[in-house]
Order: sequence, then structure tokens, then C-alpha cells
Amino acid sequence: MNENFEYSDEEENLKNENEFLKMKLMLEQGAQPGTMQTDPGLRAGMENQFLNYIMEYEKQAAEKKMIKVFDKIERPIHFKAVNEKPDEEIENAWNDLDEYLQKYGIDLTVCSPNISDRELYRFTTEELFDHEMNDMNVPGMMSCFTYDEFYPDHKYDNTRHAVEDCIGVILKKNLFDWMPLLKKENLRINEHYPVSEKEYIHLINRFKEAYEDIQLQEMNDPVCTIEGNNCCVKGNYNVNLTISSEEIFINGKWMVEYEFDEALGFWEIANVQLEGINF
Repeated sequence: MNENFEYSDEEENLKNENEFLKMKLMLEQGAQPGTMQTDPGLRAGMENQFLNYIMEYEKQAAEKKMIKVFDKIERPIHFKAVNEKPDEEIENAWNDLDEYLQKYGIDLTVCSPNISDRELYRFTTEELFDHEMNDMNVPGMMSCFTYDEFYPDHKYDNTRHAVEDCIGVILKKNLFDWMPLLKKENLRINEHYPVSEKEYIHLINRFKEAYEDIQLQEMNDPVCTIEGNNCCVKGNYNVNLTISSEEIFINGKWMVEYEFDEALGFWEIANVQLEGINF
């Protein structure tokens, strides 16, 4: 019985402390009351750990201390230069280095499948080690870097975007109201030019609404070419359209052209061509 009373008192004390921490976060960090709501079923102890984590994070973030990655990982000397690593050792060398970084709460990811273990090892030891980062020491927190942010693979990015976020979006039944990387004006889609972003979306949705169902069957081996600030991704497609319960099979070529906006630093869709589709 006494143990139950002690447990009840401890739980009540934690609840009171949690309310105090929430108020402190609202007053000192400007947190909104709604963001301080937690799952009603969450035990006071777990909530207390979470709130203390947030408090410590905010405290260290406000200090804005910077440190080089190499200093953060205590200046290791056992990672040899990349040119000293033979091909048969480089995979294990990168895995060892990646595991070492993880121990210090540092994660390096890569999106492009075209980046080798040797390049990741080179980049880390020759460039990332010298990069400055926030010196945060919050248990469980990871500082994440992405290789592609330093060295974008434009061919991979534009090909993936053309397939998944452009042609793949057009050739499905779902209506949409936004597409990433569209130019705001002077767009071309098949014979329609010039059209605005709004007109472009309207033309595509009008095509979608004309059919009961749209099923993209395949998109074969897209090819991407880049010349200066112009990029072209081409491929073939096969789609089934259903209208009045009748299926129509269409296959043809597709193309997405991009222009690089040097001021903004990213590619934009300028032209979309879908052979056999009437927008």
C-alpha cells in the first residue's frame, strides 16, 4: 500500500513538473499551447523525458556553437587517404567510417544511386571533415548531411522527377492542383503554348476528367541529356484509358524539357510532350 502511495506521489510530482516545463517553453521559447499537447495515454515519466529533451535542444540551439566535423568526432587518425585504399577494401572502409560517424550522432546519406563507396569515403575524409556544424550534444539527436546537397546529380534528379512527379502524375486518374518545378509562365504542353502554371494544370485535369480510369502500364528506360542550362528527359509509355466502359490502349513517346534558373539555383519544367494524348 505504501509503495502505491509513493508511486502516486511521484507520478503527481512529474505531472506538476511537466506543466511547469510546458509553461517555461511557452514563455522562453514562444511555443504555442497547442504544440505542447501530448498523448493523454503517455506516462508522466515519458512525457517528462520528452519535455526535458526539447528544453535541452532549445538551450543548445540558442547558444549557436559551431564545430568542425573532424573535431566533433575527436580527430581520428586511423582513416587513411582514399588513394591509399585499394578497390577490394573500399566498401569495408566506407562502412567502418559510416559506423564511426554514427557513434557521434552524424549521418551522411545519398539519394543518387550513381555515387560509389569510394566517392563517399573521399568526400567524407577530404571535405565533410572540414565542414562546420552545430555543436549539439542532445542524447539521441542525429546531425544529418546529404551528399547530393553538395554535389547534385542533375541527371538522376531530373529523370526521377520527370518519371515520378511529371509524366507519372499526368498519366493517372487523380486530379491535382500543384506540380513541383513548374515554370510559372510560358509553359508548353503538346501544341499548347504559351500557357501559365494554372492553365497547364487545368489542361491536364480536363484530360483526366474525360476518362473513367487511367492506368499507366509502363515507362521504359528514360534517357536524360544536359547541355548547359537545358535538360531533356525522354522515354516511352504505355497507358490504358477507360471511357464508357471501353478500354483504349495508347503507347508513344514522352519528353520533359527543363530550364535551369541560375538565380534560384534549380531546374524548372518548360515543355512536356506526350505523343498520342489530346489535352
